[in-house]
Amino acid sequence: MEKQAGGVAGTRAGAAVRAGAGRGLAVRRLPMLAGALLSLVAALWGALVLLGLDVPLPRAGFAAGHGPLMALGFLGTLISLERAVALASPWAYAAPALAGAGALATAAGLDRPGRLLLTAAGGWLVAVYIAVLTGRRTGPDLLVQTAGAVAWYAGGLLWVGGRTVIEIVPWLAAFLVLTIAGERLELARIAFAGRRATAGPVLAAALVLAGAAASVPWPDAGWRLTGLGMAALAGLLAVRDVARRTIRMPGLPRYAAACLLAGYVWLAVAGSIWLAAGRPDGGGPYDAALHAVFLGFVMSMVFGHAPVILPAVLRVRLPFHPVLYAPLALLHASLLLRLAGDLSGVPGLRTAGGVLGEVALLLFGGCAVAAARLLRREAP
Repeated sequence: MEKQAGGVAGTRAGAAVRAGAGRGLAVRRLPMLAGALLSLVAALWGALVLLGLDVPLPRAGFAAGHGPLMALGFLGTLISLERAVALASPWAYAAPALAGAGALATAAGLDRPGRLLLTAAGGWLVAVYIAVLTGRRTGPDLLVQTAGAVAWYAGGLLWVGGRTVIEIVPWLAAFLVLTIAGERLELARIAFAGRRATAGPVLAAALVLAGAAASVPWPDAGWRLTGLGMAALAGLLAVRDVARRTIRMPGLPRYAAACLLAGYVWLAVAGSIWLAAGRPDGGGPYDAALHAVFLGFVMSMVFGHAPVILPAVLRVRLPFHPVLYAPLALLHASLLLRLAGDLSGVPGLRTAGGVLGEVALLLFGGCAVAAARLLRREAP
């Protein structure tokens, strides 16, 4: 199991799993996880309205805050919670607590408090990484992850200062892309050893952050540079990632590798669109690239890491079962349908792809529960 876990999420997640082994459910972490899940539900509900469906909307914040609720409320809370668990210091839990509270405020329509809380969460996460850098170890992988947290905080400050969500999209993308890239670089550094394994991806990650910064004074050039960095990072990580080896192994390693390699394809697609189109006008290319990176890349990575990260965070077992391939296949099929609608100008395809994408996310939760029950029945 430890060898499999290493192929999925890196050594720190494996260490967290071992640290939590034999202990009960981490009840005190449940409220923060609940905040993340409520943010996800609100974001998905709001997305139905953005897709043009006539559904009742309890709060206007569900639709207006869809992007921040997904990127910062849901994913930001999960990422900062995992970092707090890895650091094992009580003060670090302020980051996921602030992110969860900010997400709930945003969903409730409390725009200003929501922006402030979510931005404060990003700043606290930067402090968590600084504590790791100064107290434990340094390395290019950790510096890339720290840069991701800085992107969250910088984008949040711009948002608080009055910038629109579209204007801070490169910062939100940089936060998630650099955080995930840093995790994968950690494993690549161990698996391949030496600076040559990480030099190229680190340079590509620097382009992503530089593009986000450049998007403030020069939006078109900044989006193109961010796209270049994402496309380069996708190619370099796909070549360096241990997933190229574990895809030939059975069980969890193959499933996780399929998630990772498919995610890199979507990151390359998103980067290529931004590189070619520059800052979009909010039309089809914008929607296509946005969901290629935030759903195709990020959520595919979440699917692949969940069987290791969830036990580390909540001390609950999430065993692998082939049924987990169902939501993964649906996620990527729905994205193909959505991008076909975006790029061809057929709204019906876009709507169908968007709805199926939401079903894929919900189906993953259902399949995770089903996997645990199926394996209990199959166990001797």
